[in-house]
Amino acid sequence: MSEMSPLIKRSLVDQALEQLRLRITRGAWVVGQRLPTEPELAAELGISRNTVREAMRVLAFSGLIEIRQGDGSYLRAVADPLDMLQALSQCSVEQARETRQILEVEAVGLAALRRTEQDLHELQVALHDSSWHFHGDLERYIACDLVFHQRLVDAAHNPTLSQLYRYFSSVVGAQLRQSLNITPRRQDVFDLHQHLLDAIEQGDPERAKGISRQLINES
Repeated sequence: MSEMSPLIKRSLVDQALEQLRLRITRGAWVVGQRLPTEPELAAELGISRNTVREAMRVLAFSGLIEIRQGDGSYLRAVADPLDMLQALSQCSVEQARETRQILEVEAVGLAALRRTEQDLHELQVALHDSSWHFHGDLERYIACDLVFHQRLVDAAHNPTLSQLYRYFSSVVGAQLRQSLNITPRRQDVFDLHQHLLDAIEQGDPERAKGISRQLINES
């Protein structure tokens, strides 16, 4: 008997996705393993190959599988990045601040030890761009500030941290949008960015981490 029940009522593509995701999370396949063919999956789900194909495209778009033309589909990951983004979008301001403390502060400490001259140049350019918009349009400022903070994390030269922060940047933007929606904005808070960059340039991880914590708490 098939472990996947025939689909009824709801959108067939949605139900196919639900069944396939369930099978992935239960460990039916391991990362790197070739998945059953579209005809095999269609037979198990009791639906058409076209519906299976659409569901597989959604899984490929979310990063769970890789479709190799002429070869087949392979499991790429067991955690759906879209689920993570949905969870991030529901976090509170305080939860966002706590997560920044975990991710960003430690990354800044690494950046003080690992930064290159190119990193310092890119950070200075990003900070200069931010300074032009701090007392102006909020959305322009947030966009520039996110670039600066992403480059801070990138200077740690840990690709995993960088990717995690890219996922998290939308939450950081929402936090800034709520906390900075005041006039006038505090120049002393913005000045912490330059102090942070100075500590990174001087190779002082503890000072950099302390300033980063202060900046996050003030934001």
